[in-house]
Amino acid sequence: MEEVKNQEEAQVEEGTKELPKLEKKLEKMTIKELREIALQIPEISGVHGMNKEELISALKKVYGIKEEPKKVGASMREIKAKIKKFKALAEEAKKNKEWEKYERYRKLASRFKKRTRKLAKFAKVA
Repeated sequence: MEEVKNQEEAQVEEGTKELPKLEKKLEKMTIKELREIALQIPEISGVHGMNKEELISALKKVYGIKEEPKKVGASMREIKAKIKKFKALAEEAKKNKEWEKYERYRKLASRFKKRTRKLAKFAKVA
């Protein structure tokens, strides 16, 4: 029993501890499965704060899997941040009774919302 513990400790110190085996492609796994695997790997921290894309990316780095280049376009988080920014700008313009700016910012927020819906629809298909 002590030998097993000593071997595990030696592997952890050397950084050669075996990685959990992957039963299927990372992209096909649920976020719950990805988190379970990531929690077993000490090099990955902040697992519970990561979304599925971030978990897949971190796991690919650890396993040495080559990442394919990302598709051109913004991620969902970036688009939602822009929506939030334009909504805030629209509210500010509305308070100052700058109706032209208000309309412009409101329309920009609306356009970005449409993009998020398209991204979500594309993600379901892919």
